[in-house]
Amino acid sequence: MLFDRRDFSPRMPNPDETLRGRAERPFTVPELHTVLGHPLEGPYPAGLEVADFGLGCFWGAERKFWQTPGVWTTAVGYQGGTTPNPTYEEVCSGRTGHTEAVRVVFDPTQVTYDALLKVFWEAHDPTQGYRQGNDEGTQYRSAVYTHSPTQQATAEASRAAYQQVLTKALYTDITTEILPADTFWFAEAYHQQYLDKNPNGYCGLGGTGVNLSDPGADSWGSCPVGLKPTDG
Repeated sequence: MLFDRRDFSPRMPNPDETLRGRAERPFTVPELHTVLGHPLEGPYPAGLEVADFGLGCFWGAERKFWQTPGVWTTAVGYQGGTTPNPTYEEVCSGRTGHTEAVRVVFDPTQVTYDALLKVFWEAHDPTQGYRQGNDEGTQYRSAVYTHSPTQQATAEASRAAYQQVLTKALYTDITTEILPADTFWFAEAYHQQYLDKNPNGYCGLGGTGVNLSDPGADSWGSCPVGLKPTDG
Protein backbone atom coordinates (compact mmCIF):
# COMPACT_ATOMS: atom_id res chain seq x y z
CA MET A 1 0.00 0.00 0.00
CA LEU A 2 1.37 3.40 -0.96
CA PHE A 3 1.60 6.06 1.73
CA ASP A 4 0.98 9.25 -0.23
CA ARG A 5 2.67 12.26 1.38
CA ARG A 6 0.77 14.73 -0.81
CA ASP A 7 -1.88 16.61 1.17
CA PHE A 8 -0.74 14.53 4.15
CA SER A 9 -1.63 15.70 7.64
CA PRO A 10 0.97 14.12 9.96
CA ARG A 11 -0.24 11.03 11.80
CA MET A 12 1.24 7.77 12.96
CA PRO A 13 1.11 5.03 10.30
CA ASN A 14 -1.41 2.21 10.46
CA PRO A 15 0.00 -1.34 10.68
CA ASP A 16 -0.60 -1.96 6.97
CA GLU A 17 1.30 1.23 6.11
CA THR A 18 4.40 0.48 8.19
CA LEU A 19 7.62 -0.42 6.39
CA ARG A 20 9.03 -3.87 7.14
CA GLY A 21 12.62 -2.78 7.60
CA ARG A 22 15.46 -5.28 7.61
CA ALA A 23 17.36 -7.71 9.84
CA GLU A 24 20.70 -5.87 9.64
CA ARG A 25 21.77 -2.24 9.66
CA PRO A 26 22.41 -1.09 6.07
CA PHE A 27 25.20 1.36 6.95
CA THR A 28 28.17 1.81 9.29
CA VAL A 29 28.06 3.96 12.45
CA PRO A 30 31.29 5.75 13.44
CA GLU A 31 33.08 4.36 16.47
CA LEU A 32 33.91 7.63 18.26
CA HIS A 33 32.20 10.96 18.98
CA THR A 34 33.88 13.71 16.94
CA VAL A 35 33.78 16.19 19.87
CA LEU A 36 33.87 14.12 23.05
CA GLY A 37 36.07 11.31 21.69
CA HIS A 38 34.11 8.50 23.34
CA PRO A 39 32.33 5.50 21.75
CA LEU A 40 28.87 6.13 20.34
CA GLU A 41 27.56 2.60 20.79
CA GLY A 42 29.56 1.62 23.84
CA PRO A 43 30.71 -0.11 25.81
CA TYR A 44 30.11 2.65 28.32
CA PRO A 45 32.03 2.83 31.62
CA ALA A 46 30.38 1.50 34.76
CA GLY A 47 28.38 4.08 36.65
CA LEU A 48 27.20 6.01 33.61
CA GLU A 49 23.50 6.22 32.73
CA VAL A 50 21.59 6.52 29.46
CA ALA A 51 18.80 8.96 28.59
CA ASP A 52 16.92 9.25 25.28
CA PHE A 53 15.14 12.38 24.04
CA GLY A 54 13.27 13.48 20.93
CA LEU A 55 12.95 17.24 20.41
CA GLY A 56 12.75 17.88 16.70
CA CYS A 57 15.57 17.73 14.15
CA PHE A 58 18.29 15.76 15.89
CA TRP A 59 21.18 17.80 14.50
CA GLY A 60 20.72 20.76 16.83
CA ALA A 61 19.31 18.61 19.61
CA GLU A 62 22.46 16.49 19.80
CA ARG A 63 24.72 19.54 20.02
CA LYS A 64 22.64 20.93 22.88
CA PHE A 65 23.40 17.80 24.91
CA TRP A 66 27.06 17.27 23.98
CA GLN A 67 27.65 20.84 25.21
CA THR A 68 26.13 19.96 28.61
CA PRO A 69 28.78 19.33 31.32
CA GLY A 70 28.66 15.79 32.65
CA VAL A 71 27.59 14.23 29.33
CA TRP A 72 30.06 11.50 28.31
CA THR A 73 28.84 10.85 24.77
CA THR A 74 25.84 11.45 22.52
CA ALA A 75 24.47 9.89 19.36
CA VAL A 76 21.49 10.42 17.09
CA GLY A 77 19.06 7.77 15.97
CA TYR A 78 15.47 6.69 15.52
CA GLN A 79 13.15 5.57 18.30
CA GLY A 80 9.52 5.00 19.21
CA GLY A 81 8.52 3.25 15.99
CA THR A 82 8.13 -0.27 14.64
CA THR A 83 10.40 -0.61 11.59
CA PRO A 84 13.70 -2.39 12.43
CA ASN A 85 16.97 -0.89 11.18
CA PRO A 86 15.32 2.09 9.43
CA THR A 87 17.09 4.56 7.18
CA TYR A 88 16.72 8.32 7.39
CA GLU A 89 14.66 8.39 4.19
CA GLU A 90 12.31 5.73 5.56
CA VAL A 91 11.81 7.62 8.83
CA CYS A 92 11.09 10.83 6.90
CA SER A 93 8.45 9.00 4.84
CA GLY A 94 6.27 8.76 7.94
CA ARG A 95 5.99 5.00 7.53
CA THR A 96 8.22 3.76 10.36
CA GLY A 97 6.62 5.48 13.36
CA HIS A 98 9.98 6.65 14.67
CA THR A 99 10.94 10.07 15.94
CA GLU A 100 14.41 11.56 15.57
CA ALA A 101 16.08 10.96 18.93
CA VAL A 102 19.28 11.74 20.80
CA ARG A 103 20.96 9.20 23.06
CA VAL A 104 22.70 10.89 25.99
CA VAL A 105 25.19 8.92 28.07
CA PHE A 106 25.94 10.85 31.24
CA ASP A 107 27.73 10.73 34.56
CA PRO A 108 25.07 11.13 37.28
CA THR A 109 27.72 12.39 39.71
CA GLN A 110 28.27 15.38 37.42
CA VAL A 111 24.82 16.05 35.91
CA THR A 112 21.46 14.77 37.11
CA TYR A 113 18.67 13.35 35.00
CA ASP A 114 16.54 16.25 36.25
CA ALA A 115 19.09 18.67 34.83
CA LEU A 116 19.00 16.90 31.46
CA LEU A 117 15.21 17.15 31.46
CA LYS A 118 15.53 20.89 32.04
CA VAL A 119 17.78 21.11 28.97
CA PHE A 120 15.26 19.04 27.02
CA TRP A 121 12.16 21.08 27.91
CA GLU A 122 13.77 24.47 27.40
CA ALA A 123 15.45 23.65 24.07
CA HIS A 124 12.20 23.09 22.14
CA ASP A 125 8.46 23.71 22.17
CA PRO A 126 6.85 20.52 23.54
CA THR A 127 3.31 21.66 22.71
CA GLN A 128 3.50 21.30 18.91
CA GLY A 129 2.49 17.69 18.32
CA TYR A 130 3.89 16.28 15.09
CA ARG A 131 5.94 19.37 14.38
CA GLN A 132 8.83 21.44 15.65
CA GLY A 133 8.99 24.93 14.22
CA ASN A 134 9.03 24.70 10.43
CA ASP A 135 9.75 20.95 10.50
CA GLU A 136 6.55 18.95 10.15
CA GLY A 137 6.05 15.20 10.49
CA THR A 138 5.79 12.46 13.09
CA GLN A 139 9.60 12.18 13.15
CA TYR A 140 9.75 15.61 14.81
CA ARG A 141 7.48 14.83 17.74
CA SER A 142 8.58 15.48 21.31
CA ALA A 143 9.46 12.38 23.33
CA VAL A 144 11.25 11.08 26.40
CA TYR A 145 12.18 7.38 26.43
CA THR A 146 13.09 6.20 29.91
CA HIS A 147 15.48 3.49 31.09
CA SER A 148 14.17 2.85 34.60
CA PRO A 149 11.06 3.37 36.73
CA THR A 150 12.93 6.20 38.45
CA GLN A 151 13.55 7.97 35.13
CA GLN A 152 9.90 7.44 34.18
CA ALA A 153 8.61 9.00 37.40
CA THR A 154 11.11 11.85 37.22
CA ALA A 155 10.19 12.63 33.60
CA GLU A 156 6.46 12.59 34.36
CA ALA A 157 6.93 14.92 37.35
CA SER A 158 9.11 17.22 35.26
CA ARG A 159 6.47 17.34 32.52
CA ALA A 160 3.81 18.29 35.06
CA ALA A 161 6.01 21.04 36.48
CA TYR A 162 6.80 22.46 33.06
CA GLN A 163 3.13 22.34 32.08
CA GLN A 164 2.35 24.62 34.99
CA VAL A 165 4.78 27.31 33.88
CA LEU A 166 3.79 26.92 30.23
CA THR A 167 0.13 27.33 31.10
CA LYS A 168 0.92 30.55 32.96
CA ALA A 169 2.73 31.71 29.82
CA LEU A 170 -0.43 30.94 27.79
CA TYR A 171 0.92 27.87 26.01
CA THR A 172 -1.30 24.88 25.24
CA ASP A 173 -0.91 21.32 26.59
CA ILE A 174 2.38 19.47 26.31
CA THR A 175 2.22 16.70 23.69
CA THR A 176 5.45 14.96 24.72
CA GLU A 177 5.20 11.18 24.94
CA ILE A 178 7.00 9.62 27.90
CA LEU A 179 7.47 5.88 27.49
CA PRO A 180 9.90 3.13 28.49
CA ALA A 181 12.74 3.07 25.97
CA ASP A 182 12.46 0.69 23.08
CA THR A 183 15.27 -0.04 20.62
CA PHE A 184 17.42 2.94 19.72
CA TRP A 185 18.38 2.56 16.07
CA PHE A 186 21.57 4.52 15.44
CA ALA A 187 21.42 6.89 12.48
CA GLU A 188 23.73 7.15 9.50
CA ALA A 189 27.30 8.43 9.88
CA TYR A 190 26.63 11.83 8.30
CA HIS A 191 23.97 12.62 10.93
CA GLN A 192 26.25 11.88 13.88
CA GLN A 193 27.58 15.17 15.35
CA TYR A 194 26.33 16.89 12.21
CA LEU A 195 26.78 20.42 13.53
CA ASP A 196 30.36 19.73 14.52
CA LYS A 197 31.12 18.70 10.94
CA ASN A 198 28.93 21.49 9.52
CA PRO A 199 29.12 24.41 12.01
CA ASN A 200 26.84 26.61 9.90
CA GLY A 201 24.37 23.85 9.16
CA TYR A 202 20.65 23.92 9.82
CA CYS A 203 19.47 23.84 13.42
CA GLY A 204 15.73 23.69 14.01
CA LEU A 205 15.74 24.25 17.76
CA GLY A 206 13.51 27.07 18.95
CA GLY A 207 12.38 26.94 22.57
CA THR A 208 9.40 28.65 24.14
CA GLY A 209 11.54 31.00 26.21
CA VAL A 210 9.86 29.68 29.36
CA ASN A 211 12.32 28.61 32.05
CA LEU A 212 11.37 25.49 34.02
CA SER A 213 12.73 26.67 37.36
CA ASP A 214 12.39 30.43 36.84
CA PRO A 215 9.49 31.40 34.55
CA GLY A 216 10.80 34.95 34.29
CA ALA A 217 14.21 33.92 32.94
CA ASP A 218 15.19 33.71 29.28
CA SER A 219 15.58 30.15 28.00
CA TRP A 220 15.73 30.30 24.20
CA GLY A 221 17.29 27.31 22.45
CA SER A 222 20.95 27.75 21.51
CA CYS A 223 20.92 27.80 17.71
CA PRO A 224 22.85 30.68 16.18
CA VAL A 225 21.67 29.38 12.81
CA GLY A 226 18.07 28.23 12.47
CA LEU A 227 14.85 29.15 14.18
CA LYS A 228 14.35 32.40 16.01
CA PRO A 229 11.94 32.39 18.99
CA THR A 230 9.17 33.99 16.92
CA ASP A 231 9.37 31.29 14.24
CA GLY A 232 7.54 28.67 16.23
